[in-house]
Amino acid sequence: MMAVAAAQKNREMFAIKKSYSIEIKKRDNRCVLSCVALSEGDGVVLDECTSNGYPSRRRSLVDDARFETIVVKQTKQTVLDEARAKANDSSVESTVLQAQEQQQEDKLSQEIQQTVEDNDYDEEEIRMAAVDSLPHKPQEHEPSADDEEKEKDAGLTEEEVVLQNAASESPEAEKEVVRAAVVVRLRDGMGSLGRILKAVEAYHGVVVHLESRQSRSDGVQFDVLIKIDMARANLLQLIRSLRQTQSFGSVSLLSENNVNVKAPWFPKHASELDNCNHLMTKYEPDLDMNHPGFADQVYRARRKEIAEIAFAYRYGDPIPHIDYTETENKTWAAVFGRVKELMVKHACSEYIAVFRKLEEEKIFVKERLPQLQEMSDFLRKNTGFTLRPAAGLLTARDFLASLAFRIFQSTQYVRHINSPYHTPEPDCIHELLGHMPLLADPSFAQFSQEIGLASLGASDEEIEKLSTVYWFTVEFGLCKEKDEVKAYGAGLLSAYGELLHAISDKPEHRAFDPASTAVQPYQDQEYQPIYYVAESFEDAKEKFRRWVSTMSRPFEVRFNPHTERVEVLDSVDKLETLVSQLNTEMLHLTNAIAKLRQPFC
Repeated sequence: MMAVAAAQKNREMFAIKKSYSIEIKKRDNRCVLSCVALSEGDGVVLDECTSNGYPSRRRSLVDDARFETIVVKQTKQTVLDEARAKANDSSVESTVLQAQEQQQEDKLSQEIQQTVEDNDYDEEEIRMAAVDSLPHKPQEHEPSADDEEKEKDAGLTEEEVVLQNAASESPEAEKEVVRAAVVVRLRDGMGSLGRILKAVEAYHGVVVHLESRQSRSDGVQFDVLIKIDMARANLLQLIRSLRQTQSFGSVSLLSENNVNVKAPWFPKHASELDNCNHLMTKYEPDLDMNHPGFADQVYRARRKEIAEIAFAYRYGDPIPHIDYTETENKTWAAVFGRVKELMVKHACSEYIAVFRKLEEEKIFVKERLPQLQEMSDFLRKNTGFTLRPAAGLLTARDFLASLAFRIFQSTQYVRHINSPYHTPEPDCIHELLGHMPLLADPSFAQFSQEIGLASLGASDEEIEKLSTVYWFTVEFGLCKEKDEVKAYGAGLLSAYGELLHAISDKPEHRAFDPASTAVQPYQDQEYQPIYYVAESFEDAKEKFRRWVSTMSRPFEVRFNPHTERVEVLDSVDKLETLVSQLNTEMLHLTNAIAKLRQPFC
């Protein structure tokens, strides 16, 4: 268990470096993205933090994902260098050397005692002669160029950095036996295999699997895969020792405990979303002059007040109650009335059904803004979705990750009264009227969660593609309904101008196909020239699942509704547990069908 915990903690170390790779700092008591200077060679030069590298009016999940990708390229190598520098601590090496010396001394004492018993020799003379025969430590000297080159060759890889940091957690973690796969390329043929096995034995390892194949690398005859059980400290020393042997072309550590150590950290439980609230600050009222509230000091202070409430929120807390002002309720009433008027003709039937249900339960009323807590309770009863307050526009990776847990991160502030029918950024009116009704629909809720699950551990390029799919579906999606085109995207249902444009004959309507949708450039400063039309939610889900299966992520995940955790399906034990659960569900379904077929008495 300690091995798993240590490995998990070290994978979390790479969260900011690789997966959640946005540098966060505090400024004016608000969490904002640090500005990162990029070179001309990257094709982008960032200006001041007011725009985060994009024109001030641009905002979307796709831009956020691209921004994250650029930052990753700039920061990953620096972070890895820091981790390697930390790993240069000689504590592990010293421990292994001490263990080897103790082993030699113990063996020597046993041989001396046996010799004394078998022969009438002087014990001290035997001991002195034996000590003289032991290999002596070289005298300390100034490092030469050759020494520096050897040290460089024995440098740690990223996988070994994770292993080194796991070993440094505690003496117990250092001695913890782990299973790892090591690939060694043999220059001199299979005759070198004996050296590897002797080295494994010397470091108290156990070989549990060994296989070889002809190598495709120049100058190498065979590639050998060895799975071994060994203490972390000894494993690191073994790799360093093998790497310094001329008979081997290279030595690579693949995994620990059968888990790919290069997999980026991502949240496994909803409580870990407390660490996934990185914000994009473009187009905020106090940073951009084009914002409707830029010159309104009262509005800016109100926004800051509500943002602070969201920043203080932690998993398990009740959603804070916001006492909305008369002006804010007036803005809601104006938008609510317009949406209710247009939805009957232009919204999909699923949206209309939930909208009316929300009216029946007095959550949607024209006179006042709904509270997130009452909306969250409504969603939980219908689809298991819940809400979590957000302080602003989240990064693409953080926002999508929350959907995997059936959690929607929603703002609580209201757009400016001078622009009630349009908002350049998400606000609670957009969230409540655009997103919430369909999150209460089982089919749409399932589709949203699957997008979130696909984002966990995805590469930065794939996050861009998932964000684009989200943009053209959940935000601006259209679907067919009785030979008519209806809107289901939140960006359309909460902005009547683009809604009327989308269902007109002005833009191009294309059939939804995730592979082409994911790479389609889009327009975010004006109305969209292209919209994607799904045959149905079920059809969209099936196409999305097939497309996700082609992603490069080397593992599969699932959400366990009983533990409310995301599980990585990376071992036979986990798969057996899942199969057992599915068999139980199939038994219930089979029994239900059999009972329905029985004639009435």
